Amino acid sequence: MKMISRIMAAVALAVTLGGGLVTMTPGTAEAQSLLARIFGMGSSRSVVAFSGPYRPGTIVVNTAERRLYLVTAPGQAISYGIGVGRVGFTWAGTTAISMKKEWPDWTPPSQMLQRRPDLPRHMVGGIENPLGARAMYLGSSLYRIHGSNEPDTIGTAVSSGCFRLTNDDVIDLYNRVGVGTKVVVLQ
Repeated sequence: MKMISRIMAAVALAVTLGGGLVTMTPGTAEAQSLLARIFGMGSSRSVVAFSGPYRPGTIVVNTAERRLYLVTAPGQAISYGIGVGRVGFTWAGTTAISMKKEWPDWTPPSQMLQRRPDLPRHMVGGIENPLGARAMYLGSSLYRIHGSNEPDTIGTAVSSGCFRLTNDDVIDLYNRVGVGTKVVVLQ
């Protein structure tokens, strides 16, 4: 959110809506909402009390709550809002981050292309890419923790099994964890 505030403090947003030019004042809720829709920015993260048998540095994904927790200390975690797999695409288990990428390219797996032949065969990383600003690959699976250019999907069940965060939140998480980080997925 700090980055959005800095951008908006530096320039006024001008947007073409319905053929007319509309200027928004930097820092207004309307301008922040527009940037969030365009860039997938925004945050739902907070430090929370968190109990469980998890060591600091562990990521715990609670699919039912649609929250991802990064355990930071005994009894404490950073909680992030996430989008989760739709019915038939949820899963549970323990894995680890096997790779991390900034602005990753996306090649839909063959299973996804069979369901959605309209998808591109490959997309270069960037703002239009559905993996968003960062991706953390989970083990040798097809699943990832990644950003999203659709922040309105956070808190919903729409993915094919991956966990989506806003780009702002995924950048924060990406900077806090490394390859090898344990990831526990609960349903």
